[in-house]
Amino acid sequence: MIGVYVPGSSLLHRLPAGLKFVLLAASIITMTFVVRTPMAAGIAVGSAIVAFAIAWVPVKLVWAQIRGVVWILVALFVLQWILSDWRNAVVVCSILLASVCLAAVVTLTTRTADMLSALNTALSPLARLGVRTDLIAMTFALTIRSIPLIAEVFNQVDEARRARGLRPGPRVLFAPAILATLDTADGFAETLAARGLD
Repeated sequence: MIGVYVPGSSLLHRLPAGLKFVLLAASIITMTFVVRTPMAAGIAVGSAIVAFAIAWVPVKLVWAQIRGVVWILVALFVLQWILSDWRNAVVVCSILLASVCLAAVVTLTTRTADMLSALNTALSPLARLGVRTDLIAMTFALTIRSIPLIAEVFNQVDEARRARGLRPGPRVLFAPAILATLDTADGFAETLAARGLD
């Protein structure tokens, strides 16, 4: 899922990492306040898909970016429809889908080193106050790396479920995935401890 850089020479690849972060934040905030109808929601999702096209991202890779959130969006759509109505459900799920897509475009077109450099630059005023900005940057890098790992864990659990012919459900899907994710987190912690970081 998110966090895998794809080399390229598109306009989005050439934009500075800091500018991409600002544009991403501005886009998500704007969608949150502006998108209020299903038509506007469709435009938001369409714009996010256009961003994939501008970045020359293959369709197969686009699907890899969104398939991990499909189940979450389906469950959220049903919940919103029950609690509100279908229009509100479309708006909420579309904003989330467009946000995930835009975040994926940023990570697909930006090297992790460039992201960390931009983050260190943004946090430099805090370094003068004694804040360990290097640890914040490292946490950010670990977060980026963890997203595709966790998505892969969910995919493996779902494939195992289908191979056994089991129906999807919280106990069958989420319990094993959460346990595997916690095991991965323990591995991260042991690695950091071995390098003298706690």
